[in-house]
Amino acid sequence: MKLQFLGAAREVTGSKHLLTVNGKRILLDCGLFQGHRKEAEVKNRQVLVDPTTIDAMIISHAHMDHIGLIPYYVKHGFNGPIYCTDATRDLSSYMLMDSAFIQMREVEWMMKKGKPFVPPIYTEDDIPPVLQNMVTIGYHRETEIVPGVKLTYYDAGHILGSAIVHLQIMEKGAAHPVVLTFTGDLGRRGLPILRNPEYIPYSDYLICETTYGNRFHKFIKDVDKHFKELINKVIKRGGKIIIPAFALERTQEVVFHLNNLMKNKDIPHVPIYVDSPLAVNLCDVFARHPECFDKEINQEFIENFKNPFGFGMLKYVESVEESKSLNNKDEPMIIISASGMCEFGRILHHLKNNISDPRNMVLIVGYQAENTLGRKLVNKEPSVKIFGDTYPVLADIEVIDAFSGHADRSDLIDFVGHIDGLKKTFLVHGEQNQGLTFGEILKQNHNDLDIAIPNLGEEFEIQL
Repeated sequence: MKLQFLGAAREVTGSKHLLTVNGKRILLDCGLFQGHRKEAEVKNRQVLVDPTTIDAMIISHAHMDHIGLIPYYVKHGFNGPIYCTDATRDLSSYMLMDSAFIQMREVEWMMKKGKPFVPPIYTEDDIPPVLQNMVTIGYHRETEIVPGVKLTYYDAGHILGSAIVHLQIMEKGAAHPVVLTFTGDLGRRGLPILRNPEYIPYSDYLICETTYGNRFHKFIKDVDKHFKELINKVIKRGGKIIIPAFALERTQEVVFHLNNLMKNKDIPHVPIYVDSPLAVNLCDVFARHPECFDKEINQEFIENFKNPFGFGMLKYVESVEESKSLNNKDEPMIIISASGMCEFGRILHHLKNNISDPRNMVLIVGYQAENTLGRKLVNKEPSVKIFGDTYPVLADIEVIDAFSGHADRSDLIDFVGHIDGLKKTFLVHGEQNQGLTFGEILKQNHNDLDIAIPNLGEEFEIQL
């Protein structure tokens, strides 16, 4: 049995891990590399394993850095089952179609400007074959996916439908099964909307994310107070609050908190615009999956018949014309727009039109990968390039990391500490310094734990 790391190795994005057992190849996640455009273009087309040799995929959740390359693999010959939860399939249908649309629009824009371009890695026509191959499995339902490999999903508490992958593997000739667990992206305990991530009682091997392996998040209970102070400050001076947020999960979380603040009269009733057609569709998916919600949200939906993702001052923007019109309005407002790392989408237009006005604020509520525009804003660079032009950063730049749906250092230590029997732990999905530091911290807490931080393409033999 072998395990090879094809992505998210000493970096945060592009999750792909290949398990070979009993002559079968199983790919854990098939994520898009997100980051600097030129680097992303190379890495996303650099398939390290022939897709036709892969027998099955297991998907942890519907973020693009975990599903975004599935159409490319299918286009190049992968034709096996793609296992995921029900909610992940529903979300993926919109996420992948939106990704294809953005790629096509980017090519059109480059052609219009007479600039060199490369074809998109996939188009909208490549999405239906992916959805046809998706096989949904509910939480806690043990399913044999290839001979000798049984999959059980546990709730990861990260986004709607996110799952911890738990595999019981009986290799030919072995006396007993080996248990391998893959966290995907692990959520935080005590967050609103979703249930807490589940603990795994036993595993021989663990593939563990380390996005925030050396950081502690602020308490979520403090977020409303901080949010209220920042919003009121900007509204008082007549400015706009621009919030880059991923259409999936982060937008719904921000809307949920704004709803509470307005309901409690902690902030004035100013217009709130969610400028993302994708977010509109994803909020509909949320409404269809109450099985993923915690008790409080279930009561809102089922007992009180209220939608916490839609309220009076909230407007979902769909048309390009309406999106453009927001930049002509000179009154206080809140604009939530994608992408969350400010690399593409309508957020770029809002930043272009608002970032040089000192009345305004850009409020960062999610992780910003290296080399992204979002990271440059977090680093307080005095000017940034948007669509090739340079703009001085005169708006306030504020960061609220309490929204993060990723486990922090204490959450990860807690999760690993509940697992009995661990022989080896592979640390992935974290920038190199995060993984190395978290590895040292884990050793301090678990002296006998064997830890590996794989390099891209590195392969390990799994001992029985």
